Amino acid sequence: MSENNIINQNAEQETAATLENEAPTAITNIPAIADTAHDDFDWSIDKRNVSHYSKEEKEKFDKVYENTFVQIEDGELVNGTIVGLTKTDAVVNIGFKSDGLISLNEFRDLSGLKTGDEVEVMVVEKEDRNGNLHLSRKSARTYRAWERIVEVNKTGEIVTGLVTSKTKGGLIVDVFGMETFLPGSQIDVKPVTDYDQFVGKTMEFKVVKVNEAIKNAVVSHKALIESDIEAQRVQIISQLEKGQVLEGTVKNITDFGAFMDLGGLDGLLYITDISWGRISHPSEVLKLDQKIQVVVLDFDDDKKRISLGLKQLTPHPWDVLPETIVEGATVKGKVVNIEDYGAFLEILPGVEGLVHVSEITWANTPINAKEFFKLGDEYEAKVVTLDKDARKMSLSIKQLTEDPWDTIEDKFPEGSKHKGLVKNITPYGVFVELQPGIGGMIHISDLNWLKRFNHPSEYVKVGDEIDTVILSIDKENRKLQLGHKQLEEDPWNALQDTFAVGTKLEASVIRKDDKGALVQLPYGIEGFVPSRYLHKKDGTTLNVEDTAEFIIIEFDRNEKRIVLSHSKVWEQEEADQREAVKKEAKEEAETTKKAVKAIQNKVEKTTLGDLGALADIKAKLKSKEDADKK
Repeated sequence: MSENNIINQNAEQETAATLENEAPTAITNIPAIADTAHDDFDWSIDKRNVSHYSKEEKEKFDKVYENTFVQIEDGELVNGTIVGLTKTDAVVNIGFKSDGLISLNEFRDLSGLKTGDEVEVMVVEKEDRNGNLHLSRKSARTYRAWERIVEVNKTGEIVTGLVTSKTKGGLIVDVFGMETFLPGSQIDVKPVTDYDQFVGKTMEFKVVKVNEAIKNAVVSHKALIESDIEAQRVQIISQLEKGQVLEGTVKNITDFGAFMDLGGLDGLLYITDISWGRISHPSEVLKLDQKIQVVVLDFDDDKKRISLGLKQLTPHPWDVLPETIVEGATVKGKVVNIEDYGAFLEILPGVEGLVHVSEITWANTPINAKEFFKLGDEYEAKVVTLDKDARKMSLSIKQLTEDPWDTIEDKFPEGSKHKGLVKNITPYGVFVELQPGIGGMIHISDLNWLKRFNHPSEYVKVGDEIDTVILSIDKENRKLQLGHKQLEEDPWNALQDTFAVGTKLEASVIRKDDKGALVQLPYGIEGFVPSRYLHKKDGTTLNVEDTAEFIIIEFDRNEKRIVLSHSKVWEQEEADQREAVKKEAKEEAETTKKAVKAIQNKVEKTTLGDLGALADIKAKLKSKEDADKK
């Protein structure tokens, strides 16, 4: 039987088997075929005149055949060769069963791309849904870039990147073909507000942070600058010496001083080391970006702090004090500081003198330096003491004028009247200035003859003008005793008759306390009513603003005091009523006695009727007497 016949019989047998399984009823008339007709058929025997391979040879050739194809996995990096170029894609052979296409956009960084060039690509998919091999050069570059970025982050190596665009809060930088983030705070050591100026520039960076999970990296240009500055700082500090003079640039000014750039190293120039004189702010002397010479006062290697001085480059003003400034000389200065005890005048920058409160005026009244002086005002003063070694000077303003107390009696004799200005008020009196350096006190009791004050401010205020009379002069202690009420005659001399003891008058209660009450009397006089004399007839007590009758029970001209009572008014009225009743009863009894005596004289004999009448009269007289006794 020929080979073709065997194949045909097999085919017929398979067809018959299929038909038998699908529709057994349709092949009932087909002759049966023996089940073992081709069981001995050996497919491995080639009936043609060809060579036969042994088992070893077959395994060898199978292995050679398998090695003609590259075994790849998704995400694997492989080298490929450009085998063709189209208008949009490059055909890349990686030794796989098929070639892959990569968009020419991924080769924009390569100029002159041509067939035969070798490139590294990433297998994105061995077979996409269309059965094509999916390759990417961009993914391969990103993967390699990330590896390098992670490596340089560990080693601290400096990298070069291209600033491609601006984003919120910073810039996007291409490093090794991968986008990284440059925060705005990491661009420079100085604050940067214009980010656009850096777009398109190639700069050096340091990778400061990586995130493995999201493949994100943060770079910094500021870190490189700081490292350079730190290197310069170390070099400068190693060469520093106290007293060394350096040139610096004013980079920042604050309330307490100025920060100087010493060429990679910062130093602080405190406000107290800027000028020998007093200044309220460093900007009075310095300006930003100004170059000046400064001296190193101190430095700390550990804390990297350098203290600088400017005034130390010139001699201390006390060491070169002019010969004209001596004790007794008159100088002119500006008020630079005010304390409770006095004010400091700046005679020269760095040279100050103290005007004590006792040296402001010849007056013996208290002076408040903070009210007398104002910062910036200029005064002439006399140098009282001078100590160059201790760098102290005491000054006097009052000694520039003649001491008015030397001739006080000439202008202010006792009994003379003057107008004065109220300068100060205390609980016990009023200080009045008659002229600069001359003043005295009016005691609270010498303000008014008639009215008593709890405090002098009830009568006069600071700044008021007041008429005074000189009561006495204490030249040794530089004191004047002044009076105000003495300008008028003492009205109490004429009030003794008006307010005599026992006088009854009407008054109003104006003030009250536990001791008693003050009442307003005529002529503006106030009287005092003790608490026990405030009771009314009904048992209640008088209150403020009540008006009632009072009786004067004491008048003291020396103490300027009038004491009154309301209780004695109604008590006196009751006593008068009782006295009137007694008087009336006594008069009636006398009349009755006289009548009885007259009857006795006229009657010669006593009759029974007369006796009865006499008995009635006697009974009446007795009852009258008993009533009087009660």
